[in-house]
Amino acid sequence: MTKILYMDDIEGNYIQEFDAIVIKSKKDYVAFDQTAFYPVGGGQPADTGFIKWSGNKVAVKDVIKKGDTVKHVVGDEKPPVGTRIHGVIDWERRYSHMKMHTAQHIISGIVFDEFHARTVGNQIHADYSRVDFYPVRFTDEDLVFIKNKFNEVVGKKLPVRIYEEERSVLERRVDQQRAHLDLLPKFITRLRIVEIEGFDICPCAGTHVRNTSEIPRIDKIKREIKGRDKDRIVYSLQKN
Repeated sequence: MTKILYMDDIEGNYIQEFDAIVIKSKKDYVAFDQTAFYPVGGGQPADTGFIKWSGNKVAVKDVIKKGDTVKHVVGDEKPPVGTRIHGVIDWERRYSHMKMHTAQHIISGIVFDEFHARTVGNQIHADYSRVDFYPVRFTDEDLVFIKNKFNEVVGKKLPVRIYEEERSVLERRVDQQRAHLDLLPKFITRLRIVEIEGFDICPCAGTHVRNTSEIPRIDKIKREIKGRDKDRIVYSLQKN
């Protein structure tokens, strides 16, 4: 079982380096007792970076979560079980994903509140991201509104919190469709919550920023028609 260091609170999302013990060393991956590397999932790409031990250093090319184990895909050279390693995340890439992921929550919240459309897909990248919505058909004026509303929310410098909560408690205090609770299997009873204070509360396993002030304003935004009553918003953020 791998302890995931960014899961418990927002500060864990800022861990850039960590020490760990190898618990599995297989042909195609290694696993540790704990990790700060994010595995691919939820529309967010896996972290990359490297691990080093005893004078050795190998790149982490991909990260995959399987059950309770986080698999770190590395090259041919792997540390044996019991080895203490030092992991380093490609922070520039990870931090870009954090900003983009929190930005996606903001855009999804705006679209639900103003257009009554739900998020039905998303993919985050370091330089641009996309979100699919249904049912909706955006106009150019709608995109201007979304961009301005997004920039307004970012400018409010809202704190972002991460915590766990019982599903039954969350269901009593949020709109279940807005938080996508109705889409989660009933057997999931305890949730990791990402809350943008005063704006959004949503179950999520991704990595996020501490405050909306860390997110740049939207640079470019466009729409793509992806089907009947289904539109995609593609956006990029200004360079800091």
